[in-house]
Amino acid sequence: MSVVAPPIPSDLLRISDLEASSLSALLDLAAVMKTRPHGFVEALRGDTLVCFFEKPSTRTRVSFAAAAERLGMFPLLIRPDELQLGRGETIEDTARTLSGYAQAIVVRTFSHETVERLAEAAKAPVINALTDDHHPCQALADVLTLRERFDRLEGLRVAYVGSGNNVATSLAEAGALTGMHVVVACPPGYEPSVDVEIVHDPREAVAGADAVYTDVWVSMGEEDEQEERLAALEPYRVDAALLAAARADAVFMHCLPAHRGEEVTADVIDGPQSIVWQQAENRLPTEEALLLALVSRRWEA
Repeated sequence: MSVVAPPIPSDLLRISDLEASSLSALLDLAAVMKTRPHGFVEALRGDTLVCFFEKPSTRTRVSFAAAAERLGMFPLLIRPDELQLGRGETIEDTARTLSGYAQAIVVRTFSHETVERLAEAAKAPVINALTDDHHPCQALADVLTLRERFDRLEGLRVAYVGSGNNVATSLAEAGALTGMHVVVACPPGYEPSVDVEIVHDPREAVAGADAVYTDVWVSMGEEDEQEERLAALEPYRVDAALLAAARADAVFMHCLPAHRGEEVTADVIDGPQSIVWQQAENRLPTEEALLLALVSRRWEA
């Protein structure tokens, strides 16, 4: 009896583009790639990865470039001022052009509509490296990190505390695929636009949690709302007292960059329960696995 391989999406614009079996296969492949950092250098030799970033980046930019190199790809990093978009060329024409040169396109931008339009027009797979609505690549690293720590995902309680932003949305979608119980604690008016349990008391969310997650309170593009956001989110700071309400073996998570003294205290993010650097490291193998799957249309090299 033949085994049906998990489906591979055409693009990855949000976590829900994956099926549960596909996400599991991706995590399995990423785990292998992490133990064999130079084991896949011939997999996509001669291919090109275009990374188009309208937003500044540290982890996303470096991890995708490194992931491409580990697959034998050439990573081409470009900024908006290096394209003709600023002179009136359409997103669709840009997508069609890039598809003639590259085997995959990674986009980090503001509007989610931009990646949707690129994916619709491009022949090459498009990967959302962050939009205002979704951050699927971060969620992939998050679930790999949790699986490494707890040796499972199903049944874990993950409390996200703060603004219900793109990170919260992608984490909730990952929870739906893996059997994790994700609960979001946020002020009224800051809820994520996704089907997830929402509470307004951070201690209620954190009680019994296996992981406590937070993110910056003011993201790129929200600077005009800074004073209002800081005031509303002040009660949602993750400090030692709030973390103590979780399970004794709970971990602290953050997608970075972090603002110590705002969304998290230094003793928490730099303390023994923090796994934020493992999260950051896991951006590399999960993106490497994602690139291999989308470009080669298979779950192994």
